[in-house]
Amino acid sequence: MSAQRVSTTSRDSISTLPDEVLGKILSLLPTRLAASTSVLSKRWRNLLSLVDNLYLNDAIGDPRGFSAFVDTTLALLTNSSIIKRFSLNCQHRHDTARVDAWIRTALERFSELHLESACLHGIKTESFTSSTLVKLTLSNGFFISGLPPNGGVFFPNLKTLSLVSVGFEPCEVYEHLITGCPVLEELLIRYASPAECSWVVANQSVAVSSPSVKRLTISYASLNYWDPPASEVFQTPSLVYFDYSGYVAGHYHVDFTSLVEARLDLRQERVLAAEEEEDGVDDSSDGGWDEDVYDEDDNCFGVEHNAEVHYDDDDDDIYDNDDADDDSDGEGEDGLPDVANLVVGISNVKTLHLSPYFLEVFHIYCKSMPVFHNLLTLSFESDRERGWQVVPLLLNNSPNLETLVIKGLVHQVTDKCGDACVCIAKKKKKMEEGQEQEEVCCLSTCQVKVLNISGYGGTRRERKQMRHFLGNLKCLETVKVGLVAENHREDNNDNSNYQRITNALTKLPRASSNCQIHFI
Repeated sequence: MSAQRVSTTSRDSISTLPDEVLGKILSLLPTRLAASTSVLSKRWRNLLSLVDNLYLNDAIGDPRGFSAFVDTTLALLTNSSIIKRFSLNCQHRHDTARVDAWIRTALERFSELHLESACLHGIKTESFTSSTLVKLTLSNGFFISGLPPNGGVFFPNLKTLSLVSVGFEPCEVYEHLITGCPVLEELLIRYASPAECSWVVANQSVAVSSPSVKRLTISYASLNYWDPPASEVFQTPSLVYFDYSGYVAGHYHVDFTSLVEARLDLRQERVLAAEEEEDGVDDSSDGGWDEDVYDEDDNCFGVEHNAEVHYDDDDDDIYDNDDADDDSDGEGEDGLPDVANLVVGISNVKTLHLSPYFLEVFHIYCKSMPVFHNLLTLSFESDRERGWQVVPLLLNNSPNLETLVIKGLVHQVTDKCGDACVCIAKKKKKMEEGQEQEEVCCLSTCQVKVLNISGYGGTRRERKQMRHFLGNLKCLETVKVGLVAENHREDNNDNSNYQRITNALTKLPRASSNCQIHFI
């Protein structure tokens, strides 16, 4: 009997917790499940009134009783001062009037409102206002219906706004919504593909104009999106953080006066899912970094190059991207996107993160390169199918750069990567007197003190690139190298491989006597 009593007590020990703790626990559950705990015992009967978060999802339980449950729950918690967050997720269609009533209740009483629906549901602008709301999310089928009056204020206290895959038609509605939030600090806009939302409008974007926004995230679906918009507008003078991924627009109009950090992942054209399956990257491809092309010595190729590099006809396929660039220059500027304004807008940042796709966009569509006087940290990712053509110019135009972060060293072999890498042997220029002198490497003038390399596999190609970095970066103090996962295993073979890789790197000559290498 004693053993049974102990077992029962231990099974119900959660009921001995304070009411406040139980309320927090129930707040983590979907509200329908939290409400079902009231039948456990008298101890749990009135605990639902202690939750600070209502998460109502008609995919949980029988959807036919969902509307009645929401009505009952909101009526029961009418006088609750604890609830801050109201989330409504409708995977089924419900009576429009009832849904509107739920939203009005949330607008009047709660500080956070998150709405998501698999079915279209328009919210009339005249009733879409709140003085209590601080955070708002509209997702998928929920959209704003009707144009508001110019200059109207929707949410005087709203700090965070997220628009996720909503039907941006007309865009002016959402532009008015943004300007109608005078203290807005964080804005997220995610454009969906037609596969995700059939009501998405093609070739349109919301012009973002806000004097208060400090953090802005813009993203487009990576596959099957419509043609990129003709222009993008970001008039955000207080912005300090900008995260932008998608496709290159035709033109940009920006005000990034206060920008500190930018993260850019723009592609030059949309990708269809079928095309990616047919033309996707072959994992066996090494982007031209073929083991058979190089020797173990300091020359990039298997022959010694003392003069300008000459190419055989068989090598033309390696430089297809560059040939395409040359051809595009002849098409006329009117038909090409122009990212010059965008690049100038971000030129005052202190931290810059670039995807391999944007490195390509930077190279093809930026007519001129500004000087990044404030840039302290530059981070970019490599891709086997894309080159480093813009890297030398970017390094030369960043006079105060201190930290260089590179995710992966393997990239597309190209004759336009300059001396930032070693995929093509160094060229030499002739002096006026007829003598030959090697060009000054862009790395030798860099002030970089910290070099962070991740995804290092220890191949000869990567080691040659590290030799190039270490031998030319004269101000280096710290080098952090992150090895690929298989080189960190503890079995004997992989441990031997780890030792081989680390030993080879530590033996490389260094231009800086203060340089220390750390493996992470």
